[in-house]
Amino acid sequence: RATGFSLFEVVYAVRPRGVADLIALPSMEDADRRAEDLMADLRHTHAAARARLMEVTTAYKVRADSRCRHVEFDIGDFFWVVLTKDRFSAHEYNKLSARKIGPVEIIEKINLNAYRLRLPSHLRTSNVFNRSDPGMFFIPCIIGNLKIERAMLDLGASINVMPRSIFNSLNLGPLKQTGVVIQLADRSTTFPDGVVEDVLVKVNDLVFPADFYVLSMDDKSSNSTPILLGRPFLNTAQTRIDVRQGTLTMEFDGHIIKFNIFDAMKYPNDCDDSVYMLDVIDPLAQEFMEIYGQCDELEVAIASSIGCDSLLLPPLITEVDGANFGERAKELREIVMALHDIGPVPLRYDINFIQLPESNQKILPSTVQAPELELKSLPTHLKYVYLGDNDTLPVIISACLEADQEISLLQVLKDNKRAIGWTIADLRGISPSICMHRILFEDGAGPSREPQRRLNPPMMEVVKKEVIKLLDVGVIYPISDSRWVSPTQVVPKKSGVTVVENHNGELVPTRVQTGWRVCIDYRKLNAMTRKDHFPLPFIDQMIERLAGHSYYCFLDGFSGYFQIPIAPEDQEKTTFTCPYGTFAYRRMPFGLCNAPATFQRCMVSIFSEYVGNIIEVFMDDFSVYGDSFEVCLENLSLILKRCAETNLVLNWEKCHFMVTQGIVLGHIVSLKGVEVDKSKVDLITALPYPASVREVRSFLGHAGFYRRFIKDFSKIASPLCRLLQKDVEFKVDEECKAAFDTLKERLTTSPIIQSPKWDLPFEIMCDASDHAVGAVLGQRVNKAAHVIYYASRTLNPAQENYTTTEKELLAVVFALEKFRSYIIGTKVIIFTDHAALRHLFAKKESKPRIIRWILLLQKFDLEIRDKKGAENSVADHLSRLTH
Repeated sequence: RATGFSLFEVVYAVRPRGVADLIALPSMEDADRRAEDLMADLRHTHAAARARLMEVTTAYKVRADSRCRHVEFDIGDFFWVVLTKDRFSAHEYNKLSARKIGPVEIIEKINLNAYRLRLPSHLRTSNVFNRSDPGMFFIPCIIGNLKIERAMLDLGASINVMPRSIFNSLNLGPLKQTGVVIQLADRSTTFPDGVVEDVLVKVNDLVFPADFYVLSMDDKSSNSTPILLGRPFLNTAQTRIDVRQGTLTMEFDGHIIKFNIFDAMKYPNDCDDSVYMLDVIDPLAQEFMEIYGQCDELEVAIASSIGCDSLLLPPLITEVDGANFGERAKELREIVMALHDIGPVPLRYDINFIQLPESNQKILPSTVQAPELELKSLPTHLKYVYLGDNDTLPVIISACLEADQEISLLQVLKDNKRAIGWTIADLRGISPSICMHRILFEDGAGPSREPQRRLNPPMMEVVKKEVIKLLDVGVIYPISDSRWVSPTQVVPKKSGVTVVENHNGELVPTRVQTGWRVCIDYRKLNAMTRKDHFPLPFIDQMIERLAGHSYYCFLDGFSGYFQIPIAPEDQEKTTFTCPYGTFAYRRMPFGLCNAPATFQRCMVSIFSEYVGNIIEVFMDDFSVYGDSFEVCLENLSLILKRCAETNLVLNWEKCHFMVTQGIVLGHIVSLKGVEVDKSKVDLITALPYPASVREVRSFLGHAGFYRRFIKDFSKIASPLCRLLQKDVEFKVDEECKAAFDTLKERLTTSPIIQSPKWDLPFEIMCDASDHAVGAVLGQRVNKAAHVIYYASRTLNPAQENYTTTEKELLAVVFALEKFRSYIIGTKVIIFTDHAALRHLFAKKESKPRIIRWILLLQKFDLEIRDKKGAENSVADHLSRLTH
């Protein structure tokens, strides 16, 4: 009143443009004493006005909060209704009579907004009334990996707002500092923590970019609005509101989505402290600081914590007029600190998690910083070469290549270096447009939250290292709450079965522990998951297609599962709990029931036109082949380019380039054919005699993996199989030991199996004994016999009573069923040492069993030939053993 200025003009100098107007200009040397006195008076008036404004603002907010009430009624409540005059009949209404009737009773609550009243029947009005405040308009949207069910659209907001808690869970990168003051609906002001630009907001199938101001909000109510989408977002989404039809539409590139406003506003917001209106005040002191220095001190002060001790001055101001500005800087600091007087956001739940230390050894991509790797010794036919400078970025190639071949191979590898990874930081992730893992639940499946399991200090250290490693590379992220939580389990990481000597000097099979593995127990989640039945290829057929080529490149995916992203809406389902908090996976983890099917589908999709022609794919094992070095190198170049295009990364340590043979799924493939893996065979041959049923079952399982290489496997293993029967005394007698030794001998002397040639007829040699039947599938190439498959099985007690002719015919039926995938639709020659079989096809009357078998054989193109038993033994198939 003394100065003639309003309160805002006193505070903001001329107009309320920003806090910059709070800073008085430096004194000029030629200013007279009267101006200096007036400046001091204005400074004093400013301090008093500011204190009064703060007091009034606080009182207004308290009064508004106390009057704020959420209006909601229940059945049986009474209240008065005000009607317009046209609702009454002509004889009933006059100017002097009240248009208010009541009290009337609520007889039905239609929804949170509409009520049915008990009104007199003569009134010309409906008995359904709505509340005056229908609520806010919410839409569902997705930001990153977070699904937001209630995002509020507000035409009164000039910016988009995101709570700090939501920002922390999205990993959107660092905040960009901004000098902006936000005015709320209660006329109070607040400072945002910063702005994050170009955030992709997915609404239905449309994606819109938006800039969000991040605020530290008091999230006391679980129903508070997660985010607010203001006019900038509505403008980007080309939003149109049809009040008559009650629809809101958004459009992008010709695609339109539509919302029903009345349905969306049916359920009003139940939170009293929501933000209803936002406005933006000009950036703080932006123009002033651009003139007086390069360092935006207000921006630094706003971004600093409340406990900031000092406010640094710009170098230019310090040198020119530091004496005058320093005094005013103290006032400015007090103002900024007062505006920053906002308490931290309290945690919703008080959970005692152990704080993770900050990682100070983050792994950088190999192309940025070459890692230091431990090189293991290699077999003589392999060697290391390097793709980087100073012997960095090693790869493994054949040591038998010529100089020009090695140069050509290195050039291809260097051109496609992006396809090879040396550390987990090299994983970029396959594009979601190619493959994305989804977790779909069975009908009626509900959420599952399991508590964390107790871990001792050594196991906690293992979990901590694993969590920090996955956090550093972005495979997992912290999540505050989830409806699906699975526990963490630490299990021993063991090598393959080896034979060691115990304290008694006895050789016993064991699996040596090499470390610890962190696993997530997803059993309850898997029980609710709808199963994916995408097929895996048959191992034997894939091995046969690989065999018979001159050069191979055996490739392996680097942590294959971690390269496939999880659908954002399904990421929270992978949440796991540990002593350091709850985390969810961005990439597909191990332990999910549908992970193998998803991975195989992804690999088939990536290499769809190459599978079966130049590459074979089984999960993360890729085998590229060619009949010459040039052809194989060209095929390798195509595969590596496809890997680089799709961000599929290969493991340098498990990739062998341009070799003539290699191990694929426990088999050695080469130009000669298919052999058993000698390392696994040597392990089996070193096993002692079994001492328990479990050891017998383990031995038969290992040996049975190579049963196609062993003739008469069932006959030989028959004594050991009897030990697995119920109510049988476990006794390893001489017969069992003989069978055990025979199987080990057959494994070490197993033949090389050839791949079938589909343009030649197949030959099957069958034989039957008193206890088993067996068959050999083969072909003749240049008059030389080549074995493709051995098969046999034991007879059950009823089949042991068959006649000799029936057993011989049963052997033929067994062979045709076993080799059906090979021989269907092709010419088949069956050799047998039982001449009577040929006459069974012409015999009109026989046993029903034999007639049924003959009808089964008629679907094949068969030719049965006699062969003497001596010739069968020379062909080395189906030897008869005495047990």
